[in-house]
Amino acid sequence: MIGYCMKCRSEQMIANSKTVTMKNGRPATEGQCPDCGTRMYRLGKK
Repeated sequence: MIGYCMKCRSEQMIANSKTVTMKNGRPATEGQCPDCGTRMYRLGKK
């Protein structure tokens, strides 16, 4: 899955992605940027 890294300011593949549920009940995908290691999120199902 592709997400936007705020630190690299580019679209990257999300490494170590996993599906999580946010506090408001919406699904999201959480992982890390493969270049800098910053945490990345993408809203919606995988």
